[in-house]
Amino acid sequence: RRPICPVQKKSIMKLSVAALVATLGSAAAFSSSSFSGSALKAAPVSDATMKMSTGMGVNGFGRIGRLVTRIMMEDDDCKLNGINAGSATTDYMAYQYKYDTIHGIAKGTVEIDGDFLILNGEKIQTSRCRDPKEVGWGALGADYVCESTGVFLTKEKAQSIIDGGAKKVIYSAPAKDDSQTIVMGVNQEEYDGSEDFVSCASCTTNGLAPMVKAVHDEFVIEEALMTTVHAMTATQAVVDSSSRKDWRGGRAASGNIIPSSTGAAKAVTKVIPSLQGKLTGMAFRVPTIDVSVVDLTCRLEKATTYEEICAVIKAKSEGEMKGVLGYCDEPLVSTDFESDSRSSIFDADAGIMLNPNFVKLVAWYDNEWGYSGRVVDLMKHVAAVDAKIAA
Repeated sequence: RRPICPVQKKSIMKLSVAALVATLGSAAAFSSSSFSGSALKAAPVSDATMKMSTGMGVNGFGRIGRLVTRIMMEDDDCKLNGINAGSATTDYMAYQYKYDTIHGIAKGTVEIDGDFLILNGEKIQTSRCRDPKEVGWGALGADYVCESTGVFLTKEKAQSIIDGGAKKVIYSAPAKDDSQTIVMGVNQEEYDGSEDFVSCASCTTNGLAPMVKAVHDEFVIEEALMTTVHAMTATQAVVDSSSRKDWRGGRAASGNIIPSSTGAAKAVTKVIPSLQGKLTGMAFRVPTIDVSVVDLTCRLEKATTYEEICAVIKAKSEGEMKGVLGYCDEPLVSTDFESDSRSSIFDADAGIMLNPNFVKLVAWYDNEWGYSGRVVDLMKHVAAVDAKIAA
């Protein structure tokens, strides 16, 4: 039987096994694996003990939740204290964490001890609570929680995480209400500590916004259309299925190029308000597993040359936007950007210019790893601002 929330134990002990399954739902999708703690061990990368800094938690152990966890475990500024994993048992969580088709085997050691994941020697409490309030984030020391289930994306719904003792909630997805949206490298200075709920926007917004900011600040974008050629995601069907909401979206992701809508371009205007009404876009979902690319076609107010645009972006990628905006002048393809930690990597050789005011610009982004890195960066930024205010 999968581990349960401590607050549920007394009542559940009184239930029959059949009643338990009916109450909590099936865990068949996360059946227990045969891996033991010793079988999951990998060679340690360091004997150094991670210094305690910002107490963090992860609510949801899916694609982004697992990568956020990996990144936290490699960052001395993070102290991961709790993971709420839906219905996944601890041994299955260990398996999911350690092995990844795209990003490879996790660094460090991976072990389990009851309800604890032991990563690089650090014990992390896990739970399987349907209501994140029951996790007890505050008692675990998880002050800043990454909401990565995709369920708690409004202030009203995410309040349950705050009620569980967390101080702030960072959504790893676009908010479904007026929660503040922050894109690192673009508008992080707007966070002033007054908001308890902050969205990191989407992977595509993070892949587009840094390049847009670099160009808009220098040349002023009058109007623009964006197309993202986007890798498959878990929301799609492997073979032809059904989708009443999006008929084309119900077709096989593994064998089709699928036109789709996206709010990513419009979301850029939330973090760059001067572009409201001037930028929108669409998507093509393609049968690759990871890494996507944005095509921004824009009209500029200030006449320029393609070479000058490249020079501006290169300078910003090496200066004020380093680590967020990248610059590439090699003839690379999508797999070359797997596990790239930058939000947006401008491809200097892929763009074209029609005239001094009309240009097409291209940028790559790892829609999994790069985005997960920005989620962690945002959590650290929010914590740092809060600490300054408290001081």
